[in-house]
Formats: sequence, C-alpha cells, structure tokens
Amino acid sequence: MRFLVKSSTKSMIAFAHDLIMVAASFAFSLALRMDVTETVHLPAGSLLPAWGLFIVIGALTFWMLGFYKGIWRYASMNDLLNIIKASTLIMLLFLPVLFFWNRLEDVPRSSLIINWFVLIFLLGGPRMIYRIWKDQGLRRLMEKNSHLRVPVFLIGFDDIAEAFLRHISRDPENAYEIVGILDPSGVETGRRIHDVPVMGPLDKLEDALKTTSSDNRAPQRIIISKVIDRDSMQLINQVAEKNGLSIERLPNPTEFKSSEGNEIEVKPIAIEDLLGRQQAKLDRPAMKKLITNRKVIITGCGGSIGSELARQIASFGPTHLVLLDSSEFNLYSIDLEISENYPDLKRDAVLGDVKDRARLNQVFERYKPELVFHAAALKHVPLVEANPVEGVHTNTIGTKNTADACRKVGVRTMVLISTDKAINPPNIMGATKRLAESYCQALDLLGKAENSTRFVTVRFGNVLGSTGSVVPLFQRQLKAGGPLTVTHPDITRYFMTIKEAVELVLQTMTLGAEMASDDAGKIYVLDMGDPVKIVDLARQVIRLGGFEPDKDIKIKYTGLRPGEKLYEELFHETEPMVPTHHNSLKLAAPRITNLEFLSQNLDHLANLINERNRKEVIQLLRQLVPEYNGHQGTVEETQLIEQKQKINSVSS
Repeated sequence: MRFLVKSSTKSMIAFAHDLIMVAASFAFSLALRMDVTETVHLPAGSLLPAWGLFIVIGALTFWMLGFYKGIWRYASMNDLLNIIKASTLIMLLFLPVLFFWNRLEDVPRSSLIINWFVLIFLLGGPRMIYRIWKDQGLRRLMEKNSHLRVPVFLIGFDDIAEAFLRHISRDPENAYEIVGILDPSGVETGRRIHDVPVMGPLDKLEDALKTTSSDNRAPQRIIISKVIDRDSMQLINQVAEKNGLSIERLPNPTEFKSSEGNEIEVKPIAIEDLLGRQQAKLDRPAMKKLITNRKVIITGCGGSIGSELARQIASFGPTHLVLLDSSEFNLYSIDLEISENYPDLKRDAVLGDVKDRARLNQVFERYKPELVFHAAALKHVPLVEANPVEGVHTNTIGTKNTADACRKVGVRTMVLISTDKAINPPNIMGATKRLAESYCQALDLLGKAENSTRFVTVRFGNVLGSTGSVVPLFQRQLKAGGPLTVTHPDITRYFMTIKEAVELVLQTMTLGAEMASDDAGKIYVLDMGDPVKIVDLARQVIRLGGFEPDKDIKIKYTGLRPGEKLYEELFHETEPMVPTHHNSLKLAAPRITNLEFLSQNLDHLANLINERNRKEVIQLLRQLVPEYNGHQGTVEETQLIEQKQKINSVSS
C-alpha cells in the first residue's frame, strides 16, 4: 500500500509540473511572437479563457495517453517521442476549438506553432535534467566507494555490454567496476563507451589486462557479453588461468529476468559456453503452425531429450499433449512441471513401456495422436552392452511397436530420435538404433507411396547434461575431490546442448512435413560442430571449479569400455550427404532394407527376446546390421579393436 501511495504521489507531482509547463508555454509563445508593447495591449479578457482552455485540453490529453506510467529516473527517447505525440495532440485539439469559438481573432496563428516547440522543450527538458542529475549523482557516490567494488574486464562490444555498463553506473550498490572493455574483432579499438576505454583485438587480451592494471586496480574477473567461438573461448580461458582470473558471462537477451530494478544478472561460465556454438536460426512460426491445435504423444517424456521436447512442444499450444514413460518418478516430474507452467493445456500422463505392444496400441487407439515424438530408448553404451537383450527389446522392438501403432491409427508424422552411434556401430546400443532407423526408413517409403504416416529420423551426437552423460559425472567427481576419469586420452565426441538439440528436432519435423518425394527414407543429421576431446572437457570442468588440472585435481585414464569408440561419425562413408534448406540440418541416404524381409526378421527377433535367448538375439542383430562390428569380449580385446580402427582411419 505504501508503494501505491508513493507512486500515486509522484504521478500527481509530475501532473502538476506538466500543467504548469503547459500554462507557461502558452505565455512564452506569445512573448516570443510579439514584443513587450504588443503583449501588454493584447485583450486579456479573451486570452484568459483561451489560456484556461489550453490547460484543460493539456490535462485531458495527458491522462488520455497514460502519460504518467513512465519514470523520470529512466527517461529515454521513447519518453521524448511520447512528449512530442502529446504536444501535437494538444495543439490539434486546441486549434479547431479556438477557431470555432472566436475565429482565432485574439491569438496570433504563428504563436501556436511556436507554442508546439516551447511545450516540447518545457515538458522534456526537466525530465532530461533530472535523469542526468540522478546518474551523475550516483556516479559520484560510486567513485567515493570504488575501492569496495570488484574491478572487472569486459569482453564484447555490443548492446548487452552497453546495457550492463549503464546498469552498474546507476546502481550504487553494484559490486562491479568496469576497468576496461575488449572488442574481440578489434574494429572499435581506441574508442570509449561510458568513458571506459575499448581495446582489442582478442589476441591482445593479455596486453589489455596489463594496461588496465597500471593504476593498482588490476582486474579480478573477466565478464563476457557475447557468444564467442570455441577457439577464442579457450584462449580467454588460458589467459584467465594464467592471470588467476575467474570468468563470468552476461545473460543472452532471452535470459534477462524481469525484475523491478531491471537487474542484469552476471552468471558463471558454463560448459556449454565453452563449446562456443552459435545459435541456429529457427523457423519458429513454422514449428508453431505444425504443432498448434494438434494431438501430440511423446514417448520417453521423462528422459533428458523427452522432457525438453515436452517443454518446447507445450509452449506451442497443442490441443492435447500425452506424456508417456515407463518411469513413474520421471513421468510425475515432467507432468508436474508442465502443469505448473501451462495450466490450461490439456494433457495426460500415461505410464507405459514401448516394449509392451498391447499397452502401446491401447494408448494410441484412445488418444489418436497426429504427431508422435519417439524418444524412448536405452542410451548408456556400457549398460546396454551388458544387457543386450533389453537393449534390443527397447530400442528396436520398442521402435517397431511405436511405428506400427502410428500407422494403425493414422498418425500424420512420427519422429524417431536416433544417434550418431548408429554409424558403423561397435556396440549393441548403436546397432539397435541403426536397426530402428532401417525400419522407419522402410515405413517412410511405404507412407509416401500410400500417402499415409510419414517417418522422420533425426540423428545427432551427445547432449550436454543429459542423463548418463560425461559432464554430470565430471562434476560429481570434482565435488568429491577427484580424480576425473577419462577412458582414453584421444577419445572425442560431438556435443550440443539439450535445448539446441530439441529445437533442431522440431525444426526437422517442419522440414519433414514439407518433405519432397525423393527425400523419403533419408535421415536428418544435426550439425554438431567440431568434435571435442573428452580430456579437454575434463580440464575445462576443473578450471571452472576454480582448480588447476593435473595439480589440484588429477585426470585418470581408465581404458575404453566394452563397445566404446574412440571417435564418433555423423555420416557413414556409403551415405551420400544431401543439403537442406536449413544450415544446421543435413540429409543422409543410407541403404534401405526391404520392409517385408525386415518385418519378418524383427518378429523373429521379438520371439528370441521373449525366450531370453541372448546368443541368438546378438547373432540375428549382426545379420540385420552388417556394419555392426561389436565384440562381446573383454575390455582389452575391445581396446585392441578400437586401436585398429584408429590406425585404419589415419592411414585412409
């Protein structure tokens, strides 16, 4: 209530000020139009009513335009435009009223034009003076307490950096003092922004840090204000480590928190920032058009990819969202989150396993979805290697059950979430996903011929922070004091964030909906950027934790695990790469297996699974996936195979 009273009082003071300025502008414009003698001889009896009418029209105009919702402390160009708009409207209303009243006999016509300029000046001037006074006053206060603030060096010359500088200049309690700015491109070197010098380019970072340290105000932190490529990020990280500086970043525009003080929250550098991936441009209107007012089912909705799919799909307003998962807790968690964020969205949480064909058919028959995202899978390579029957059952037969259910109820499009491990798979997990891809490819060709359900397969690499991924493992090991375990010093992987991967999956579906006839049976592959060495990732995690690799925290090599590859591939050598309309998406054209042959063998595979016949399940998997070169042997034998693969790839 105190805030409401205070705000109302300020509005009334501002209103009174503006009425005085309106009255003053009328008198000043007449004085500017005529000399003193002429002004004295003007008929006061007719001017006073005109003067009063002008003030009344001004008052009505101000309230009609909501003129007092702004804050003088933050007066800006928008406020000046509002002042011009209000002044123009006042004059446009005053002129015809006065004309019909006395034909403008007593008021010089040119004084009305002068009045317009004077009114803008009198309304805008005090606002600008007030803002300048407040800013300079706070700046002087901050200068007195500069020794209490943390000196930081800002990297990035953009709108976000300027907004951050402006914010801390207004906040006397801010913890930061910007002592220098670096433009990575070097284009703006030598200029100043808010009286802070701009240096550059990036390879001069260390020299720039020394320059700003000359007055005993050496930077203690580096703050980054924009996305920087991975090589540049590594350079910054090395310089920061050498000089004992911590690294933080400013939020992206989409991460700004709405708060009363318009605060800009500085965040610690995360692993995904070190990847330096530029955000892909997405066709969000096409995504929304595809999903809005449609029934959607997401299998495996409680997993890392499935839950992010649920969040993003819910934001596009489907008419009905069905969340399906075999884990009670995971299903409960994502359903609760969706219910809190989208309370008006019609949804159902369904416990069910894609291995259970009867249950799956029952669910699909009940809800009759139009779009299906199949994210349910077993993804952890060593676990699937140790439990091959379960892996084949979930990843291959589960996909077949889902695809068959889609065709049975006439689903428009099904998206299969696949993996780069399906290329030349040395492990059960990759082979099961490749077999699932083959089945969906064959069904897509049939769907094209029959003008029925289409199947879109999306293949991508590792996602940061997903369940069972290496980054959470490193963070847990770091918290325990180390060491961080890496299987091999040369092992590499492709990485992207969960959010970006899911956004590109949705983008893929929009392309799949417009799929040309000659694209049937092809597989979409996400642009994963450059591969990352896992040992480099481990070192980054250690540095972000404030420690020095190999000194404070050790890195231990444990050897390749069964089924693990030294490197991953995004395309098979026999898969011609086909470009798409989207830079971050490519099409692969792997071989397609005869649907009848595949269906018969998958039914036979399901029977072997029911019999728990591990040996014959693996043997049939080998026959159906010729490129599968896995070996159910010891770790030493697996390492021998991987070393041979690496030698062959180098020689080729």
